[in-house]
Amino acid sequence: MSTESITETEKLDLDIPKFSKDSFGLGKKIYIETYGCQMNFSDSEIISSILKDAGMATTSQIETADVILFNTCSIRENAEQKIRNRLDQIKPQKKRNPGLLVGVLGCMAERLKSKLLEEEKIVDLVAGPDSYRTLPQMFAEAEDGNKSVNVFLSREETYSDINPVRLSSNGVTAYVSIMRGCDNMCSFCVVPYTRGRERSRDLLTILKEIKDLHVDGFKEVTLLGQNVDSYKWENKESGSIVNFPQLLDACAQIHPEMRIRFSTSHPKDITDEVLHIIKKHENICNHIHLPAQSGSTKILEKMTRTYTREWYLERIKSIKNILGDTCGISTDIISGFCSETQEDHEETLSLMREVQFNAAYMFSYSERPGTPAAKKYIDDVSELTKKQRLAEIMALQNEISLARNKKEIGRECLMLVEGTSKKSELHLSGKISENKVVIIPAFQFKKGDYVKVRITDCTAGTLFGEVI
Repeated sequence: MSTESITETEKLDLDIPKFSKDSFGLGKKIYIETYGCQMNFSDSEIISSILKDAGMATTSQIETADVILFNTCSIRENAEQKIRNRLDQIKPQKKRNPGLLVGVLGCMAERLKSKLLEEEKIVDLVAGPDSYRTLPQMFAEAEDGNKSVNVFLSREETYSDINPVRLSSNGVTAYVSIMRGCDNMCSFCVVPYTRGRERSRDLLTILKEIKDLHVDGFKEVTLLGQNVDSYKWENKESGSIVNFPQLLDACAQIHPEMRIRFSTSHPKDITDEVLHIIKKHENICNHIHLPAQSGSTKILEKMTRTYTREWYLERIKSIKNILGDTCGISTDIISGFCSETQEDHEETLSLMREVQFNAAYMFSYSERPGTPAAKKYIDDVSELTKKQRLAEIMALQNEISLARNKKEIGRECLMLVEGTSKKSELHLSGKISENKVVIIPAFQFKKGDYVKVRITDCTAGTLFGEVI
């Protein structure tokens, strides 16, 4: 992802090293590529703000950059290999310009630490997710010829005071981070080790950020966290505790035309209270991302997901009872986890048929070094079997998505226009509350408009509508 625009951010008196504006040089150009989840894209917006405050500028042209930063993901081996491939691709540029600095940030940096400097010789600095405030100092050290590493994981850092730069924004939708880290020690997952322990952001700074976005013309925000339902912030002055339903309620009251989404929910933590808050406010989108990972209780136990198949289905039942069958439910599914049998796989397929997910993120299991699964279990499902099972999962989800979308035909709904369709400038693209993409004729509408549409046709991934 390239970056182009930057905005001013307020300098605060923080207990961190102070850098002069020329510690790395005014006007140095920074190029950032971002990989992985929504949290990483949100982090890149924080990074850009910090670097702007240090007197640096961003560029969308990698060839003109003084510093190239890769904000990385470690969730699967393939994600890390992409970064290694990109590092290989920029070696000629580094050779032509020895003063060019190359940095690896984020989860891959946190996982590999100084080892990354040894493995990838062109890398000059490695920074974990909690060390972005020190980037200007790290640049200065690297410019002096010293490799720089900061992968300290904080129990307090939330970047609450940073005013994020909206990178490559459509001017309509934005991410707002409400918490960092994760306390759910799922056996397959590196996130607790790369992003640290869970901590929630100050409620007042969240509300201010959303209010500022509304003033700037944005119409939708997505509240981000590894597990948003466990959000808990203590007001030091009053001693009161704010939980996620209360936060969600407060965000929805900022303005009726500001749509609120959130991701991700954990099946063990999402409560009926959250569902009733969604039902209470029309501007909270009728969509929940609820990762199942597997339909087999045996596999869920080995994954340390702390719920059973029955628990998950009970939560789905509550969602549909309170929010209706049209509520958009999406999920994550992993095929071929350690010891998964054909029977376990069939249970995942049956769960999909029973729930009827609108959409799913589907992957085959990739063992990550250092995780409990890597230490305790044998990765004993062959790659061929993983791929075959994943193909079945994807084929079934495509079938379900198409059937779900066909039920939308004839329905009238409110669409938020996000921009021009990728395939035709004569059409506009946007989403309805259930997080489904809709394409309509352009007419006189523009980005940010709410348009009432009637669904006329569909594919498995897209709805087509006419303006009412």
